[in-house]
Amino acid sequence: MTHDFDVLIVGSGLAGLSAALHLAPTHRVAVITKRSISDGSSGWAQGGIAAVLAEDDSFAAHIEDTLVAGAGLCDLATTRFVVENAPGAIGWLRALGVPFSLEGEQLHLTREGGHGARRIAHVTDATGAAVQQTLIDVVRAMPGITVFEDHTLVDVITSRKLGLPGPQRCLGLYALDETTDEVLTFRAPQTILATGGAGKVYLYTTNPDTATGDGIAAAWRAGCRVSNLEFIQFHPTCLYHPLAKSYLISEAVRGEGGRLLLPDGTRFMLDHDARAELAPRDVVARAIDYEMKKRGLDCVHLDISHQSPAFLHEHFPNILARCAELGIDITRQPIPVVPAAHYTCGGVLTDLAGRTDVPGLFAIGEAACTGLHGANRLASNSLLECMVFARASAQVIAAAPAALMPELPQWDDSRVTDADECVVISHNWDELRRFMWDYVGIVRTNKRLDRAAHRITLLEAEISEFYAHFHVTRDLLELRNLVQVAALIVRSAQLRRESRGLHFSRDYPDMAAPAAATILVPPVA
Repeated sequence: MTHDFDVLIVGSGLAGLSAALHLAPTHRVAVITKRSISDGSSGWAQGGIAAVLAEDDSFAAHIEDTLVAGAGLCDLATTRFVVENAPGAIGWLRALGVPFSLEGEQLHLTREGGHGARRIAHVTDATGAAVQQTLIDVVRAMPGITVFEDHTLVDVITSRKLGLPGPQRCLGLYALDETTDEVLTFRAPQTILATGGAGKVYLYTTNPDTATGDGIAAAWRAGCRVSNLEFIQFHPTCLYHPLAKSYLISEAVRGEGGRLLLPDGTRFMLDHDARAELAPRDVVARAIDYEMKKRGLDCVHLDISHQSPAFLHEHFPNILARCAELGIDITRQPIPVVPAAHYTCGGVLTDLAGRTDVPGLFAIGEAACTGLHGANRLASNSLLECMVFARASAQVIAAAPAALMPELPQWDDSRVTDADECVVISHNWDELRRFMWDYVGIVRTNKRLDRAAHRITLLEAEISEFYAHFHVTRDLLELRNLVQVAALIVRSAQLRRESRGLHFSRDYPDMAAPAAATILVPPVA
């Protein structure tokens, strides 16, 4: 069965839903998401959205803070484009009804690490959840949008893969409908990948289970270049507790005076950086990693108890409540924390409208590499990037002429069977995440990267054989994508013979000149 639309959007986070809302008045839009519409990384974002909204702030200051955090690799034109469109993006969300925290009649602006001013618009400490729910409510009421939940991307369909004459272009995609266990064909002249990052490639991550690099891997297989995938941001402060899976302690806790402590109560960040707890995330994550390894610690502690209980209830109600559930009273006790994989700064290489190397295929949000984040993403620039590029891609798509679409073949699984041993998938998944954490984590070496590359080669062969002989499942598709993205991360890290931003190598501890992006070109199919 073939579903025909004007635009296909894979992913239901802030980037995907924003693009859908911009396009729905004039286009038939399909939003394809592998779990429910509310599952994804956007809803987990706590801190907020960066924008110049105060009189004592400026675009130049926001640009400079972004460039400094990006360690010389941010694209200036992209950074200026995003920063200058930030106030309009906040205004759009407010018009949709997002209940931002206020101070009197004005937005309450908080400050986060790496920012020289208060410019973070937020909804207490659960900004992503509030924004996501608002957009979901609007999308559900929009007649031009059809949502396909429990549909996992198998692959995008290109003219080259079908052997069609003429220039390469994207024609649609295949998606697994988990309710019927059938692979469906979706056809459209424009496809947007808004699938998020690849945090689940690591053993410890703040990301939800959906963050398996699906769009990055699919775009690579379609012939798109990827860029800067060695830059994986490890959030410095993930709650350390056996019952607290992937629970992030917001950057804003440090922004409001939270202090990082050793178990004996000693502060240590000033030994690593003059900005102390307000240093960029890569600096703080490496400092924590260093102290933990040096002293044999399971975690360090983040203390915000010097603030009043009333302040903590107002600004961090969700963090306070979650910690209380686990027996931690943050009004009196420090929070045990460890670093965890948090954000994929690289991704599918795009222009300022989200266009990839394949005409008709766009990538936005965490799946894309626009040049904004460089070697390290500045806090609260991620949700902002989602909205700015969702609007930009929608404007380009809206202006595109109508295209004549060819017939697309249905998915053929007549020569495969049901898998007899699914333990292969779970074992390979576990092995991948463990060696990526051990060998391609916060601190890297040539030997560790070589070991990871060797193991990835073995896994790729096993998974390729499994994919060729058995019916696809979501677990198999996600593992296939994670191994592909892991290979790209390792290859990118091996090519960067320096330490810069989020990539720190013991073999190349110094920063090299000039700064240059790592761009990988896929083999021609």
